[in-house]
Amino acid sequence: MILKTDCIHFPGDRPCWPNKQFGKICDNCEYYKALKEKILIIKFDAIGDVLRTTSILPAVKRKYRESHITWLTKSNTTDIFIGNEFVDEVLSVENTFTLPKLLSQNFDLILHPDASPVSAAYANIITAKEKLGFTLDEKGKVIPINEEAIEWFEMGAFDQLKKANTKTYQQIIHSILKLEYCKDEILLKLGESEKQFRNKFYADNKLNRYKYLIGINTGGSRRWKYKKWRLDGFKDVIQELEKYPGVGVLLFGGEIESDLINELKSFSKNVINTGTKNSLREFFALIDLVDLLITGDTLALHAATALKKKVICLFGPTSSAEIENYGRIIKVIPDMDCLVCYKQDCDFVPNCMEKITSEMVIEKIKNLIA
Repeated sequence: MILKTDCIHFPGDRPCWPNKQFGKICDNCEYYKALKEKILIIKFDAIGDVLRTTSILPAVKRKYRESHITWLTKSNTTDIFIGNEFVDEVLSVENTFTLPKLLSQNFDLILHPDASPVSAAYANIITAKEKLGFTLDEKGKVIPINEEAIEWFEMGAFDQLKKANTKTYQQIIHSILKLEYCKDEILLKLGESEKQFRNKFYADNKLNRYKYLIGINTGGSRRWKYKKWRLDGFKDVIQELEKYPGVGVLLFGGEIESDLINELKSFSKNVINTGTKNSLREFFALIDLVDLLITGDTLALHAATALKKKVICLFGPTSSAEIENYGRIIKVIPDMDCLVCYKQDCDFVPNCMEKITSEMVIEKIKNLIA
């Protein structure tokens, strides 16, 4: 019996999946692929940002067809890779064994599209034949590695350039990483357990009584309070939808939105609370129920996009231009000169999200459900 340790599927500490699933051994295994390139992708930070960055994976695989891909991230984002067939290994920085494991290897390529000093430190110390994106210099400052990364680097430094940008995030990071951009989708795959959870919620709440389900995401994270729309706006939308008996409304949000969701639920008998304590994968499964999602520029937007839902997205302090619409996302943008400020506090009255009227959103909904 020959053990082919150079196979892309060989994990080292357990049987590979062809052996586990089909009883294959190396001598006669048609799944054998010799490992050619070993690639490390480094992307931390917000779950939504990590999720939308998965759109680079098809382009990576087209360029490096027999590569082994490791993704380094934080522990709270590892679950988005469940079922992702493009990523061979997901490592979290919090795991004490991650750094020694990475330092013991010599990668062919490191892809690090984020100008973050924290993740750039990993891009600096891990060995690779080639690196693209960002790293740290000898003084601990973030610097672009290749010429293609300079544009994004300067956008992060100057508000004027960020506001003037017309490229999507996906276009930008493909350029940074020298990948061909073909509008590849954000990757998110529901497993059987998530589908069962989704179907049970559908049955328990008798959602078959509705012809059309609209999700309203009330959350926007603790950091970005101006990604959230106002209570009166949500209320007006819900009350308008009362005129459509075939339309049900699912409310989404985290624990910090519990009171808001309870108040909104009281405005209509056709409003269902999806719960504020769902796991990340359960949240994805429930998003999959809706035909249309109304949300700010947050995780729910990227999850709904990955699940190929129609979306009405409300923009305030963040860049609407950076969102790839994939032909499914309708953007609602207030008329203000100070947009794309990325401020966490604002003394403007009314602020950008308050300038988005109920009529602006209701009109978009009517056009979609007509």
